[in-house]
Amino acid sequence: MPVAERYVFFATGPLRLEGQLHLASGPNAAIITHPHPLYGGEMSNPVVTTLAEVYQRQGYSTLRFNFRGVGASGGDYDDGAGERDDVRAAAAYLGELGKTVTDLAGYSFGAWINLGLNPPLTTVRRQVLVAPPVAFLDFTPVAAPPAELTVLVGDHDRMAPLAALRALLPHWHPAARLDIVPGADHFFGTALDRLAAQVEAALHAV
Repeated sequence: MPVAERYVFFATGPLRLEGQLHLASGPNAAIITHPHPLYGGEMSNPVVTTLAEVYQRQGYSTLRFNFRGVGASGGDYDDGAGERDDVRAAAAYLGELGKTVTDLAGYSFGAWINLGLNPPLTTVRRQVLVAPPVAFLDFTPVAAPPAELTVLVGDHDRMAPLAALRALLPHWHPAARLDIVPGADHFFGTALDRLAAQVEAALHAV
């Protein structure tokens, strides 16, 4: 049975961002961020909604939202700086609702935004990076790694080549988990079910 989400707006500085919110009974919450705004990325992307559904099945509150300048969110694309402020604003909004952001899950550009938060969100214990586009964006600086870091990537992803990822992982987290989705490219397409299963397994991993 589908989990209910509701359409919400919240503030980031003088701007308003639109989002889809699911409130669960427990205190833990996950923020899910979307692909690059200049290339059609938005909160209803199939990978983003898949990530939200996995977290919802695990009992988390979830918030997926449109970065500034996307959909009905105010403002304009800000080359990452403003978008990181948007993530902080999303966490503050959830905090006002009594929820603690323990997880950040980002797909493509969203993974870059989340991993590069400086300062990081102190409540976050785990990040899930799906298809971080290391061939397209600079992922070198990481302010402070979370307690857990999981990276999921398709073995046919030209934006996130495995050799480059394996070289960067030790710089991101000394115990980062790398999960490979066979047969998937950067967009996952028919591999969404496999991606969901691997994300779910990662959330249960000790």
